[in-house]
Amino acid sequence: MAMVSCKSICTLLMAAVVLVAPPSEATISCGTVASYVQSCLPYVTNKGPLGSCCSGVKGLNAAAKTKEDRQSVCNCLKSLVGSYSGINLGKVAGLPGVCGVSIPYKISPSTDCSKYVLVNFTVICNVFKNLIDLLGLRNTR
Repeated sequence: MAMVSCKSICTLLMAAVVLVAPPSEATISCGTVASYVQSCLPYVTNKGPLGSCCSGVKGLNAAAKTKEDRQSVCNCLKSLVGSYSGINLGKVAGLPGVCGVSIPYKISPSTDCSKYVLVNFTVICNVFKNLIDLLGLRNTR
């Protein structure tokens, strides 16, 4: 059987991703993000109740369909949280849970949004390596 390496498979996989999925741009602007979460401002500044905040949070989560959208939303939330004084960071970080929305990052000025929405090719390579070993396709010379 021909030798198949993880490096070869990963190279082919990355080439396929580049060819099949052309880069797209985020369609959600920071202005749009701000309009979705505007009703949360009284709650996260300890000046009012939760009110209609959760409908905005849920709407924003539903609107962020692509990885570019999710990364844009993450960066906008990060920027918004860092730009207002008097924000209760604990309440901001807890909003997704309070509103019943699951996101893979903490809303915080220190969040690295690139870690949570982009493909991790190292993980994919390890999966393929394990698959090659499982199928006995590795050359044992």
